[in-house]
Amino acid sequence: MRREIVLDTETTGLQAEGGDRLIEIGCVELLNRVPTGQEFHVYVNPERDVPAEASAVHGLTAEFLVDKPVFRKVAQQFLEFIADDHLVIHNASFDVGFLNMELRRVSAPLIKSDRVVDTLQIARRKHPGGPNTLDALCKRYGIDNSKRTKHGALLDSLLLAEVYIELLGERQASMQLARGGEAVSSGGSRQVSARQRSKPLPSRLSETEEAEHRAFVESLGENALWLRYL
Repeated sequence: MRREIVLDTETTGLQAEGGDRLIEIGCVELLNRVPTGQEFHVYVNPERDVPAEASAVHGLTAEFLVDKPVFRKVAQQFLEFIADDHLVIHNASFDVGFLNMELRRVSAPLIKSDRVVDTLQIARRKHPGGPNTLDALCKRYGIDNSKRTKHGALLDSLLLAEVYIELLGERQASMQLARGGEAVSSGGSRQVSARQRSKPLPSRLSETEEAEHRAFVESLGENALWLRYL
C-alpha cells in the first residue's frame, strides 16, 4: 500500500536562510492516492515578528501566534506523521527549504530531495503554457477553491491532494453526454461512452475478503473518506 503525505507551509517571508521562520504546517495523508481523513496541522510561534506583507497573504499575525508552540515542541510529532513516506508539495524547494532550516535548528533529520514529489514540476510538464499556480490548477480541473480567500497550509494541502490526483490522470475526468453517444472530458477530448452490461458480473471477492476490507477501512478512523463507500 502506497502512503504519501501532501504538505504545505506558511512562513513569515520568503528567505529561509535570511531570518524568516515557519509559522504553519498542514499535512494530508493519502493511501493509494486516496485521502484517508488523517491530517496533521499546527501553527508555530516563529519567535519573531510577522511582516504585514506576509500577513496579507495568509492572515496570520504575531499576536495570533504568540501562544502557539515553538517548532522544537512539535518537530517530533511532525516527523512521526510524515514517517519515511513520499511528500507531495507544490513548489517543493520553498517548503522543504523552510522545513529543513527548522529541523536543522533542533538537530533533527532533514528531508531528502529523493522523497519529494513536486507538483509544480509535474504541472509545468503537463501544461507548459501555464499558469500553474494552485488556484490556476484548481480552476483548470474544476476543483472548488472558493474557501481559499487567503493561503492556509491545511486547506491548501487538501486542495493540492485533489490537484495531484488530477495531474496524474488517476481520477476519471468529469464527463458530459454529447450527441452521437460520445462524451466530452473536461480537457475537451471526445470519448465513446461504454456500453453497459445487461447483467452485472458476479463479485470476485469472498465474504472473508470483504470482511477484512471493511475492518481495515474502519481502522482508519471516523474521518476516513473510504467509509462513505462501505
